Amino acid sequence: MESLTSHTDYGAVSLNESGVNPDPMVEFDVWLAAAEQAGLYEPNAMVLSTVDPEGWPSSRTVLLKGLDGSGFEFVTNYASRKGRALSVNPDVSLLFPWYAMQRQVIVYGTASPTDAATSDAYFVGRPRASRVAAVASDQSRPIASRALIEEQVRRVEERYPDDTDIPRPDDWGGFRVVPRAIEFWQGRTSRLHDRLRFTAGDAGGWTMERLQP
Repeated sequence: MESLTSHTDYGAVSLNESGVNPDPMVEFDVWLAAAEQAGLYEPNAMVLSTVDPEGWPSSRTVLLKGLDGSGFEFVTNYASRKGRALSVNPDVSLLFPWYAMQRQVIVYGTASPTDAATSDAYFVGRPRASRVAAVASDQSRPIASRALIEEQVRRVEERYPDDTDIPRPDDWGGFRVVPRAIEFWQGRTSRLHDRLRFTAGDAGGWTMERLQP
């Protein structure tokens, strides 16, 4: 069997305590902007991990849709696998894997549904075909064939012609993840990676510490 072990060494770009913003949300915004400027494909893609009602962990890639000083937002069908998991256990992790830059950011936090106005704004801002798909699909539910889901799409398109507004489904909307810890990871030579973790304090503010690679 061919070995899959990688011997690629990482770069010499360092991550020092003195060079990061004391607010990790501000620092994250800097890193995201750098990923965008580097031309990475889908720099706002993140791996969302949840635990379902039966205790099984599950991960999938979603897109970061909103970011401000207090949280990260994404959208989904609330009846999907992740939506059902979050209704029972709102604790999540988010992983931004910027491999080409030898960087990653890991967020640990708690998710809660956004308000209706925020969800409405996200839905209206989606391409029309994506809104049709959101109405047509019972996300994560089994279906017998591709032809059947395409038929469901056709029926939605007939119900809402091009000049007709498509209402947001009641079971579609946003989630907001409020972080309690954020780790910034920078790959270094000889696997001596730099890892800085920020932990939220009970009374506000953040504590930064270096983790061993």
